[in-house]
Amino acid sequence: MGKKKVFSMLATLILVFSMIGCSKSSSSEGGKDKDGKITLTLWYWNRSIDDDLIKKVNEQFPDINIKPQKIDGGDYKTKLQTALTTGKGAPDIVGLNDWVTEFLPNHDKFVNLLDYGADKVKDDYLDWKWNYGLTPDGKNLIALPMDTGPTALFYREDLFAQAGLPTDPEEVSKELATWDDYIAAGEKLGAATDAKMFDTLNRVFTQSISQSDHAYFDENDNFIGDSGAIKEAWDRAVTIHEKGLSADLTDETEWNAGMNNGQVASFIGAVWVKNILKDAAPDTAGKWRIARAPGGDGNNGGSFIGILKSTKYPEEAYKVIEWMMNPENQLQSYVTMDLFPSTPSIFEDPKMSSPEEFFGNEETTKVFSESAKNVKPRYFGVDFSRVNSIYSDALTDLAKQGGDPKKAWDDVLKNVEKELSR
Repeated sequence: MGKKKVFSMLATLILVFSMIGCSKSSSSEGGKDKDGKITLTLWYWNRSIDDDLIKKVNEQFPDINIKPQKIDGGDYKTKLQTALTTGKGAPDIVGLNDWVTEFLPNHDKFVNLLDYGADKVKDDYLDWKWNYGLTPDGKNLIALPMDTGPTALFYREDLFAQAGLPTDPEEVSKELATWDDYIAAGEKLGAATDAKMFDTLNRVFTQSISQSDHAYFDENDNFIGDSGAIKEAWDRAVTIHEKGLSADLTDETEWNAGMNNGQVASFIGAVWVKNILKDAAPDTAGKWRIARAPGGDGNNGGSFIGILKSTKYPEEAYKVIEWMMNPENQLQSYVTMDLFPSTPSIFEDPKMSSPEEFFGNEETTKVFSESAKNVKPRYFGVDFSRVNSIYSDALTDLAKQGGDPKKAWDDVLKNVEKELSR
């Protein structure tokens, strides 16, 4: 055999083996165990999915073994991005946080759930939540909805009473319906008590954006954060700053103390803040109430669950996630873990609502349920997180260090332009 022919065969073998190696590295870690069961790996972070629900998957699907891997929330997104980029160590099923929209351009890395009948369960979920996992052309669904984070007004009933403001949740919802109403009430409260109406400028800004149907980008990913809803939210935060109505508790320790000692009379927050507040302010139990948020309903947080294209068992994986996120299981996850459902059919279930002692025996779930139903659809864009942090950091600096708000705004736009040009 000639040298050229031998060399040609060796080159062919090397190519074949390298292709086999690439194939292995791009596949998921799932497979079949010694009993012939299909093993599906699942990535999630602490408190994103009920651990008991994961265990029940194995009971519901006897031929499937779920292999859960709980990953630190701070490293989660980066680890997922690395797995998608390198194709190594990727799971079959993956939890996605509210940054799911940033992965829509990578929809080719995810199983299109519409190919496995996801459209049949679409009506089970809130429309706005469903659409966050859908590509702009409506052709690819990369994840099913898990929990949501509807927002409402948390307020101190006793401090509102001292200031001569309404105290009943329904009356508060009516009389503090707009941000102008809310700011005026803040001035009245500041004159009558030592408390501040707002906790941070950042929360004012964030909640204002959540009530809008647009943020930093339009549907074509053009930057529009120099005007419209973003400028309005910025100006609102600046107005509150200049009127001295915010306690500016930007540090977690400060915030906890401020909530417990009566330094803050209200804030707009997501449903998951209830437990945070209970832990932070035990001395205020029974004094807080919940009303609809001034300016309109919004959402902050909430997760999704998808399947990576590298899985060997997309059909089986889809059956698992569809079952995990059905209304009955979402109801159970709310009961056990306070994960607020994305399936409105269960909002009226008696298990969803009961008097809460910390909130003066108010059934607060009813308020958050109405909020969840009325969230405006909003386009985030793939660069939302990068840009949002620039605005957030600037408002923190303004609150802590002062300075000229006009210059701070101009600096934000310059920094955004620099960031987006990278």
